[in-house]
Amino acid sequence: MSVRTLPLLFLNLGGEMLYILDQRLRAQNIPGDKARRVLNDIISTMFNRKFMEELFKPQELYSKKALRTIYERLAHASIMKLNQASMDKLYDLMTMAFKYQVLLCPRPKDVLLVTFNHLDTIKGFIRDSPTILQQVDETFRQLIEIYGGLSAGEFQLIRQTLLIFFQDLHIRVSMFLKDKVQNNNGRFVLPVSGPVPWGTELPGLIRMFNNNGEEVKRIEFKHGGNYVRAPKEGSFELYGDRVLKLGTNMYSVNRPVETHMSGSSKNLASWTQESIAPNPLAKEELNFLARLMGGMEIKKPSGPEPGFRLNLFTSDEEEEQAALTRPEELSYEVINIQATQDQQRRDELARIMGEFEITEQPSLSTSKGDDLLAMMDEL
Repeated sequence: MSVRTLPLLFLNLGGEMLYILDQRLRAQNIPGDKARRVLNDIISTMFNRKFMEELFKPQELYSKKALRTIYERLAHASIMKLNQASMDKLYDLMTMAFKYQVLLCPRPKDVLLVTFNHLDTIKGFIRDSPTILQQVDETFRQLIEIYGGLSAGEFQLIRQTLLIFFQDLHIRVSMFLKDKVQNNNGRFVLPVSGPVPWGTELPGLIRMFNNNGEEVKRIEFKHGGNYVRAPKEGSFELYGDRVLKLGTNMYSVNRPVETHMSGSSKNLASWTQESIAPNPLAKEELNFLARLMGGMEIKKPSGPEPGFRLNLFTSDEEEEQAALTRPEELSYEVINIQATQDQQRRDELARIMGEFEITEQPSLSTSKGDDLLAMMDEL
């Protein structure tokens, strides 16, 4: 397991979350100033300097529920509100999108290009906010400094760590199903065509060498695909052509997206085991959450502007039904941490969690004009 995986996981999942929120804010005709405030608040919190310092420290990945808690805090860093079922659906889409991108990376190192694509698009959201833009650029520089010199083997370990994290997630997404890149069981279909990884040759030829390293024989074979050479290597600099399209914004206003739970008994058993099995790293996970949340500065909404609720379903009734029918094993609501009875640590965590409390907004309007309905079903 690589101790350099967490920043890449967090930034890419965060990028997917912002893509989804941006699309629905536009599709539901939310006033531009309010939409910008939502995105600016979330991005500013996400790239907070203290938070990034904690995030980039070498550390193991922790449970899905622990990471999901961070994203729930991010989603509520502004005037927007999400119910439990909508947050679950948002997180499902985030994780499946990035899992697909990791699987399709031509080289392990290209996961860094996927991250850069996310950050490039995020910078487009905040081009009129120089202070926040500077925060994102600083994270860019940290990524280049830390990951620019890693070997191919170290990137392979990072990719393996990411795939282990995602291996039990098989949630169907209508966009992937319609594009025939995902099967009905929730597993992705890997392509047998397209550009080969940069620096590699096209398949179809076997070369044989003798003991002196001299080529003595060639054998051609039919590979059954339609491969082409990569036009050039993507840029790993602050600015440049990434070439790779994985990690760019794949959402458009008129494209529907829907998630379906496809849980086999094996998958559900795996999630149940993670939820209830004693965790030998429980104390470290508690420390991890305390450090990350302590570095995340949530700006409390001020002024008379009312908040609004973001609904990822076509109606309130559908959202309620989804909350009732979602398998308990796939719920992220409770983080089960078996920590030692350390009073001082519990007091510190309580203080940190208390700082996360968002001031109560005025009563939310239930009119269609104020609610963001059908966030994912109408993507």
